[in-house]
Amino acid sequence: MRTVIFDLDGTLADTSGDLIAAANRCFQGLGLGDLLDPVADAATALRGGRAMLTLGFSRVDGFEDADIDTQYPILLAAYADDIDTHTTLYPGAMDAVATLTSSGYAVGIATNKPEGLAETLMQSLGVRDQFASLIGADTLPVRKPDPAHHFEAVHRAGGDPKRSLLVGDTATDRDTSRNAGVPSILVTFGPGREDVLALDPEATIDHYDQLPAVVARLIG
Repeated sequence: MRTVIFDLDGTLADTSGDLIAAANRCFQGLGLGDLLDPVADAATALRGGRAMLTLGFSRVDGFEDADIDTQYPILLAAYADDIDTHTTLYPGAMDAVATLTSSGYAVGIATNKPEGLAETLMQSLGVRDQFASLIGADTLPVRKPDPAHHFEAVHRAGGDPKRSLLVGDTATDRDTSRNAGVPSILVTFGPGREDVLALDPEATIDHYDQLPAVVARLIG
């Protein structure tokens, strides 16, 4: 079966506001206040917790070598406590998923967000049942850009890896598709449009209403 695998953060949903709030909880706990801005630092948020912590600590003298590994579980706990206050699905995302499903495609998720948090978020957003698989950062011994992460999401969705593609928004997603030998479609409506275009994916979309036609062109 033809299969479309989606990244989550920055692709299906804008999770940056809640991620930045969780990182700022870490900084507040250290008496540093809010070191990240929910608008200016949105692109960093969508690259993950460690990227946010690194950026925040770089802005405070004496914290350049802060122990990211110590703060990371604190960030995850803060995020789990308040995972969906600001998060929204991108316009047209679920309409596109419904169109793909009705056209005979399997759909799944491969994210570098921990699986439990990804499951919680998708349930909270009310759309988990629209995806046949969900693979998180800790589901397997490997994560994106290792191609096994993509392949497992395809297999669990009941699909054929040779007739699959990946929809994402970052270099990690593009590298995953290259490593897997499948096409990628990158979205350009998140932060850093020019950076996305420079990754030279097989295709880009500016809105989800373009996705079904592009998928059909790439994998039939």
